[in-house]
Amino acid sequence: MEESKRKRLQELARTIRCDIIKMLEAAGSGHPGGSLSAVEIVTALYFEVMRHDPQNPQWPDRDRLILSKGHACPVVYAALAEAGYFPKEELLTLRKFGSRLQGHPDRKKLPGLEASTGSLGQGLSIAAGIALGFKMDGKRNDVYCLMGDGELNEGQIWEAAMTASHYKLDNLCGIVDHNCLQIDGWTCEVKNMEPLVDKWKAFGWNVLEVDGHNIEEVVAAFRRFKHTHFKPTVIIAHTIKGKGVSFMEDNAAWHGKAPNREQAALALEELCGGCC
Repeated sequence: MEESKRKRLQELARTIRCDIIKMLEAAGSGHPGGSLSAVEIVTALYFEVMRHDPQNPQWPDRDRLILSKGHACPVVYAALAEAGYFPKEELLTLRKFGSRLQGHPDRKKLPGLEASTGSLGQGLSIAAGIALGFKMDGKRNDVYCLMGDGELNEGQIWEAAMTASHYKLDNLCGIVDHNCLQIDGWTCEVKNMEPLVDKWKAFGWNVLEVDGHNIEEVVAAFRRFKHTHFKPTVIIAHTIKGKGVSFMEDNAAWHGKAPNREQAALALEELCGGCC
C-alpha cells in the first residue's frame, strides 16, 4: 500500500474514533468498546474496499455491509457521516428522541444502512440471503457481514455458515471482530469458541487472520477475499476492545457504558491531543 494511502486511512480511523467518543458522550449511553475495536475494519470497507455512492445510497451496483453486531453502530454512523451520507453534526443526535441515529441500526431511517440489526446472531443469515440473491441474478455485488466474537455463541450464525458454504457464496465475506470480550467478560470464559479457525474451515469457509488494527493487513485480506472462488471467506480480525483509549482497552465494563464529560475529554486527549 502506498504510504500516502496508508496515512489517509489511519487519519480517517483516528477521526472516526474521536467521533465515536463525542457522540457517545453526547448521548449518555451506547457501546464504546466494540465500536472502537472495529474502526480499522469499517474504515477499510467504506474508504478503500466497498463500492458505494453517498450521493446515491440505493445504487443497485453497490456492495453491502450488514452490521450483525448492531450495538456497535456508532462506528458505522461515524463512517457514513465522514463519507458524506449525512451531515457530521447529526452524529451528536445519537440515541436522542426522533433521531435517525437509533441505538441499533434502522435502515428505514438512515441512508446507507442495509439492514436493521441488533438481535445478535441474525446478520450472517441476512448477508447470506442477499449474497445468494445476487448470485441468482447474475450480479457481481459483494456482501460483507461484521460480527462480534461473543455473537458467535448464537447457533444461527453456524446455520448461516453452512448455508453460505453449501451455495458456494464466494461473494460473501464475514468479518469477526475478535476482541475476546463480551458483555459478561472474556469470551473464552463465557463460552469458549476455540479453535475458531478450525471451526470456520470445517464449515467450508476460506479463513484469513489479520491484526484488525493494522489497516494494511485488513485491506490486503479484503483483496484476497475478492480473489477467492467457490467458497465464502471469513476474516478473523484480532482486535482490542476499546482500542485507542487506555482506560477502555480490554475492559468489559466499557461494553455498553458511555463516557461522561471528564472521561470523554481524557479519551480525546489520548486519541488526538484534545484537538478534535
